[in-house]
Amino acid sequence: MTITELSPEKLRLECPPGQVGCETSAELGPVEGIIGQDRALKALKFGIEMKGKGFNVYAAGPPITGKRPATRSFLEAIAKTRPVPSDWAYVNNFQNQYEPKALMFPPGKARVFQKDLKNFIEQAKRAIPATLQSEEFVSRTNNTTKKAVTDRNKILNDLNKRAETLGYTVRMTQLGITIVPVVAGKPVSQEDFDSLPARVKKKYEQTRDTMRAALDNAGKGINDLDMTTVEELKKLRDDSVHYAIGGLMNSLTSRYQDLPKVLQHLNEVRDDILENAEVFTEGGAAEEKPDEEQRNPVESKLSDHAFRRYDVNVIVDNSELKGAPVIAEDNPTATNLLGKIEYESRFGALVTDFTLIKAGSLHRANGGFLVVGVDELLKNQFSYDGLKRALQSASLQLEDMGQRLGGAPTKTPVPEPIPLSVKIILVGDHETYQALYVLDPDFSILFKVKAHFDDSIERNDKNQKTYGSFVHSLCEREGLGHLDAPALARIVEYGSRLAEDQTKLSTKFPQIADLIREANFYASQEGSKLVREVHIKKALDEKIYRSNLLNEKVKEMIQRGIILIDTSGSKVGQVNGLSVIGLGDFDFGQPSRITASLGLGRRGIIDIERESKLGGQIHTKGVLIISGYLENKYARDKPLSLSCRLVFEQSYGSVDGDSASSTELYAILSALAELPIKQNLAVTGSVNQEGEVQAIGGVNEKIEGFYQTCKVKGLKGDEGVIIPKSNTQHLMLNEEVVDAVRKGRFHIYPVGTIDEG
Repeated sequence: MTITELSPEKLRLECPPGQVGCETSAELGPVEGIIGQDRALKALKFGIEMKGKGFNVYAAGPPITGKRPATRSFLEAIAKTRPVPSDWAYVNNFQNQYEPKALMFPPGKARVFQKDLKNFIEQAKRAIPATLQSEEFVSRTNNTTKKAVTDRNKILNDLNKRAETLGYTVRMTQLGITIVPVVAGKPVSQEDFDSLPARVKKKYEQTRDTMRAALDNAGKGINDLDMTTVEELKKLRDDSVHYAIGGLMNSLTSRYQDLPKVLQHLNEVRDDILENAEVFTEGGAAEEKPDEEQRNPVESKLSDHAFRRYDVNVIVDNSELKGAPVIAEDNPTATNLLGKIEYESRFGALVTDFTLIKAGSLHRANGGFLVVGVDELLKNQFSYDGLKRALQSASLQLEDMGQRLGGAPTKTPVPEPIPLSVKIILVGDHETYQALYVLDPDFSILFKVKAHFDDSIERNDKNQKTYGSFVHSLCEREGLGHLDAPALARIVEYGSRLAEDQTKLSTKFPQIADLIREANFYASQEGSKLVREVHIKKALDEKIYRSNLLNEKVKEMIQRGIILIDTSGSKVGQVNGLSVIGLGDFDFGQPSRITASLGLGRRGIIDIERESKLGGQIHTKGVLIISGYLENKYARDKPLSLSCRLVFEQSYGSVDGDSASSTELYAILSALAELPIKQNLAVTGSVNQEGEVQAIGGVNEKIEGFYQTCKVKGLKGDEGVIIPKSNTQHLMLNEEVVDAVRKGRFHIYPVGTIDEG
């Protein structure tokens, strides 16, 4: 069976510069919308337009596809068409200071109200003292007081006259009014009274009850007079204060007639001022002092805090918005997300009130959209549960985290909840979505829409030109030099390499944007206004150079014979396998010697990697599939009796994946038949029980890795790699390997079955 090696044209799908549709990216228009994510955007639009409860969105996709900026950009476009939501403020609850009230305002009106009420209080600070210190008020107060004194004296005089007729006199003591018997024209003490003759005492005892009744009536009259006087003085003060602030309050309330709850609060402010007018008198008197040093600092601070009860704490101000808010919370701690209540030190103690309530991103996003990374959300204690509670109750109930943990230093306000109407967009990967869906029953109820972001798009003329528009937009936005046509073609090819598919282009636009920025750097160093193909190539080469130290060390160890790899000759039971080493920002292929040794026995295939606990589950599955293939192929009519040990030589870490299962099978077959295998070839590909060779990942890195190994060992021209035929469409090899194949110095053979290999 003859296997045809792949031609150079099949190893890399090049993009002719003529296909990008321009001479430079400056000629192209900006990119419209989000590239290649129609499915995700349709789901996203559905989720944000659905009015039902729980239709929040989970944007799922690979980490570096630019989901978050793409989602935010899409939302901002929609938000412009939505109305600006209301402002919110917290104010004092005069009935219960620990339950602050929430006031809703039309957008931009909360700050106006805050300023209006502050101005009103400042005017009241001047008007009330001026009124209560006016000649008219002082005169009316004095008249009321004088009348009360006159009436009091009359009651006492009448009591004295009555006492004289009954043989008593009246005395004023600290305990009140008392009566003392008068004997022979002189008041007598209790001791003297007790020593009087019985007939004399009897006379006084006969009038004592009458005198006591007169005394009680006089006391009641004085008490009633005092109460009436206090009420008259209070009414006089209230009327005067009401007169002082009445015009100011009427002017203020006239601006908020369409906000009943605000009017109610203003009425409560007025009533509280009437009740606590002395605070304004003290504050006003202090303000009249020209020398601030005359003010007692403690009294000044107390006075300032006394007026805080009239403050307006604006927590959401949408005056600058032109549509619905779009908030991206990058650090979703519980306080950043849900808001917090702060504390301040006052005379050595930590205290708090409604003015120290701070909004969270949910408050700011209310009426719009909130974008949150699910990984960051789950890392922060209480954040996810707090978000769920807010969505379930459709309200924002702010609570102190310290109190929840049992460590609140003082009694904490419980603010009135604010109604919540927001669309949450969680951004994360598929694995986290699946975990939450399975483990959290609330998740599927609260996040009913999944927007699936793809990591690749079709490679066609339209999308190749869209790539160019992306480059144009990036260059214009960041002031970068534009790319010429060959450079744009290289970007398209890079997109296919990232997608690991000749028919696809990657949507990892952050990574592509970084390449363009780096190429701009090298172009500017050469004084070129345009980024050319050579600059793209240099950026790619330099990026690899910065990250491939480990790869260079591995090649050096192979060259020096520390890692044993044969690239010439033939050996029984030994095959060059290929694996990919991932370093995060750089992946490279590395050959590994795979050997199979046979002996008598019935233990079958012994996977040394598994026995040493270095083999992963998928690798173990691949070895078991090999056993199935051997039994299916060679033990249909008689048992297969062998004991075979299979191992990755010089492997000291974990081994997983089934991409080397075809390689392992070739080693076993070679050992069974005692037929040598050429060492100038490396093999990759998984296998099924029917002997079909299946596609694997990282095919480009594996081929390039073996080519580099052959190069350091001395390239002879007969080396090559056997790959699954189904991986041919994934080839986007670098130019060095393609050029070596073109010159006949390296070879790539596609196979569909083990027999072909």
